[in-house]
This record gives sequence, structure tokens and C-alpha cells, in this order.
Amino acid sequence: MTDEPAVASPNKKSDLAIRTVTGIALIFVAVACLVYGNDPFWALLTAAALVMLAEWCGLIAAPRWQMWLALVGLLAALTLENIHVEVPPTASWHTLLAATLTVGIFTRSARVSAGMLYAGLPVLSLFYIHEQYDGIDLSFWTLAIVWATDIGAYFSGRTFGGPKLAPVWSPNKTWSGLIGGMIAAEAVGMGLTYVLHVQMRLAVLAGILAVAAQMGDLFESQMKRRAGVKDSGKLLPGHGGVMDRLDGCVPVLCIVALIVASGYL
Repeated sequence: MTDEPAVASPNKKSDLAIRTVTGIALIFVAVACLVYGNDPFWALLTAAALVMLAEWCGLIAAPRWQMWLALVGLLAALTLENIHVEVPPTASWHTLLAATLTVGIFTRSARVSAGMLYAGLPVLSLFYIHEQYDGIDLSFWTLAIVWATDIGAYFSGRTFGGPKLAPVWSPNKTWSGLIGGMIAAEAVGMGLTYVLHVQMRLAVLAGILAVAAQMGDLFESQMKRRAGVKDSGKLLPGHGGVMDRLDGCVPVLCIVALIVASGYL
């Protein structure tokens, strides 16, 4: 999500309304799948990962055969996360790495392989988080941090403006937006510890996770800038593509999964 100038035109107000409706709908679907069943949760995450990879291949102008080969490899890894498939817990991770290496050899494209990791690692990380004790709470908390960062950065950037954060990559992002996102993430992260089973020692890291989310956003902005496009896709009204909506989730999910695996919690 990008920061906007302090003064919004009627068109931008209309865009904000569309973004808001779409954003609320996406959050509702994500929470419903998170809470109400393993099959919907797996289906949503798998679909999101495959679309992200397709959008990545579009941004780097990969040939179609390379994209489809990468999609098959990614799907093979994600299929092993389905609750109806009985395999060792690490099988999907090993499969993703093996598929990534295989696709890299066949396509001779490190960028296509990188896209498989970009789309696959955060999704596998969320599966891993979800599998923990109180995993639903922890998963929701992690996603809420990214949502709070996006919202805080958007409105703080609109209100205060100021120096640009990374004008070469994303001319609309500001330092005030980053700070606003960090404050919002920390407030939400702390507040949710009172209603969710999430430890305070993780909540104090919410501000750092907000920085990671913004870095994920900047990375995708740089990719779009190099590709000469405004959005990674057109699937989501007001948001563009799935990468545009989930770019901040990519580093945050991976970091939280690493924190959980480290035994910090």
C-alpha cells in the first residue's frame, strides 16, 4: 500500500472507497478461512501463492512455459500441506527447495526460481504458524500487524507528508508513513495480546515487523518500477494484483515463523 499526498482529489477519494471495500472483504475472507476450516484455509493460501507467482513471472516477462513449470513445482510443494495428505512436517519445505532448484536448472532463470521462493516461503510460513498451539490466534495477530502497518502508513503519509522514504523505488512513500505504520502496528500488536493468546515478548517486536512489512512493499514497488507497470495485476479492485496486497506479508510471515522455530515464544 502506498502513501498518498495530503490533499486528495475526488478521484482519489473514490479510489479510497474502492480500496476500503475490497480490503474489508479480503480481511473477512482471510479470517473466515483461518477460523472455519483447514480445507478453505489451504485453498485460499494455495490460490494466493499461485497467483503471486504468476504475477511475479509477468513482472519479469518470463516465457509462459517457464511460468507454468514454476507453478507446477510450487503446487507440488503446497499440496503436501493439505491436511488430507499424510507426510512428514518438513516435506513441503524440502519439496519447495527441490522444485525451485529443478525449475532453475530447466529454465536457466534464477529470477523464476526466486519467484517460487517469494510466493512459497511466506505461505509455508503461515501454514507453520497456524499449526502451532494457539496457531489461529498467532496467525491472526501476524496478519493484523501487516494490516495495521498498511493502514497506519497510508493515513499518516496522507496527513503529514514530508521527506520521501525511497523516491527511486516508490515516490509516494514517506518517512512519516513509515513511522505511522510502526506506531499503528505496535498499538495493534500490544492491544491484541489482551484478547488473543499471544505473548507480550512477541508483541514488543510489532514495530520492527512493521519496518519489515514496509521493506516488502518497497521491494515489490522496485520490481514494478523496473517492469514499467503501476500494479502487479488487476485481480483486486482498488489494489491491483495479489502481490500488491500481500507484499508486506512476505517478510513478516517468514520472520514470525523463524521466531517461533527459534523457541523465542
